Amino acid sequence: EAAWAALAASWRVAADSGAPVAAALAELAESMRESGRARRDIDVALAGPAATGRVVGALPLVGLGFGSLLGFDVVGVLLGTAPGLVCLGAGAGLMVLAQLWTRRLVRGADHGDAAPGLALDLLAVALAGGGAIDRARAQVLAALAECGLASDARALEGADAILALSSGAGVPAGRLLRSEATLVRLRAAGLARERAARLGVMLMLPLGVCVLPAFLLLGVAPMIVSVLLSTFAATS
Repeated sequence: EAAWAALAASWRVAADSGAPVAAALAELAESMRESGRARRDIDVALAGPAATGRVVGALPLVGLGFGSLLGFDVVGVLLGTAPGLVCLGAGAGLMVLAQLWTRRLVRGADHGDAAPGLALDLLAVALAGGGAIDRARAQVLAALAECGLASDARALEGADAILALSSGAGVPAGRLLRSEATLVRLRAAGLARERAARLGVMLMLPLGVCVLPAFLLLGVAPMIVSVLLSTFAATS
């Protein structure tokens, strides 16, 4: 979806500014290839922590199943005794909390700009049409807003310094803007990998606070209660 929005924005800017559409789309294709490679790297980095969260979240149910396989009346204890009902309610609540917490952590690590550096690429396209800088800025922001992409002033953050360097050094602004856009994409990919690495550590919080207590409540405590009930029944 972001790629189609970027395509529409690039086409719109090229049409409004009079820049060659074919050249603009060729530059966009290269940018999208770079973004795609970065996105795949990010997805790979996030896959491990996300899978860990899902596997760890199933531990209480695994403990419940093992207790039943060992011959303990785990289900009967959980559903038919007061201590079991307390363990069941508390364990289920902790499992739900762990899933919500893990999902929120994964979503937070995956958050980022859908098309980093796109605004700078579009500004290079607009300037290739020969228009004034202010008009090129307005065309870029209008195209971004129309296509549902980031269209505030921060979208073109850093463009002023690049344009000043271009004017002072006599270097074409388009080349500098595209280089800066590439650098923005590399930075965004690096930050996303950093968030993914941090996620692997942060997932230990729901594990220790929610999943392990739920495992004890649903898998271990019912076995202990079952043994105690059997002992009391035998002695009586």
